[in-house]
Amino acid sequence: MTDWQPAPRYPDPSIKSLDGRFDRLRIGSAHVERLAQGCRWAEGPVWFGDMGVLLWSDIPNERILRWDERSGEVSVFRQPSNFANGNTRDRHGRLVTCEHGSRRVTRTEMDGRITVIADRFEGKRLNSPNDVVVKSDGSIWFTDPSFGLLSDYEGERMEQELPTNVYRVDPATGALANVAGMIDKPNGLAFSPDEKLLYVVESGTKPRRIHVFDVVDGGKRLSQPRVFIDAGEGSPDGFRLDEDGNLWCGWGGPADKPELDGVRIFSPRGEPIGHIHLPERCANVCFGGVKRNRLFMAASHSLYALYVNARGLPYA
Repeated sequence: MTDWQPAPRYPDPSIKSLDGRFDRLRIGSAHVERLAQGCRWAEGPVWFGDMGVLLWSDIPNERILRWDERSGEVSVFRQPSNFANGNTRDRHGRLVTCEHGSRRVTRTEMDGRITVIADRFEGKRLNSPNDVVVKSDGSIWFTDPSFGLLSDYEGERMEQELPTNVYRVDPATGALANVAGMIDKPNGLAFSPDEKLLYVVESGTKPRRIHVFDVVDGGKRLSQPRVFIDAGEGSPDGFRLDEDGNLWCGWGGPADKPELDGVRIFSPRGEPIGHIHLPERCANVCFGGVKRNRLFMAASHSLYALYVNARGLPYA
């Protein structure tokens, strides 16, 4: 992707409206920017507004990278990272990370110590925790597909001990509960703005799908699973929601469909309304910046950003 160049004029032609509802979410004088290169597989972006930095994972290089908003400099935040994948912040501002190599979810304390949140369920080792979100009550929800066990490239080739589940960590007791065991290789996940819904990508099916669940029993269980989006030839991975409930999804396509690479935006009813075209397949996104109106996109070898007329959810 060394020949990629930002759009020389406005509006940026790589930002496409698929529906008139997307027009109000785009900014005519904003263009896609490439902030960093040199990754093998970029994933898990998370914004730290108090420091003005973005962290993201470069899984095969076994490192977490750090981009500084003020200086634009990129540095290594952690290496080795145990093949870290998804990242988020908890309600105390601490980094929560999914690690393929150690098959666990961890929290980085304010003094730098690392605390293990979950590494086993019913006495068996987790597979390779993939993506993670923290609910307003402090509960931690994460997906556990088997991708990190398939080779030594993004983890370590090992035997799978558990089905590919979605888990919830109780904020008071630390107990781990399987809240969705019917999804084949669950991937990205995110809550709706009111936290009454949980969306989960299913990566083990063709086509891939995004499911939605009702969050019930005081926010402890999921019910009424249904297909929210059929991705067709597209390939959703990680995603985040804005304050209006629109889904901003890392997206890709097969080798002969490069026009699908980038970020696909869906309305709260699951209708495609926009697409941000990138020269690489996008794995995951997050909102950041002073007003949470800058979309950061971890896409294969690079990190991209775009100012939008939408605000991401806090702590998402």
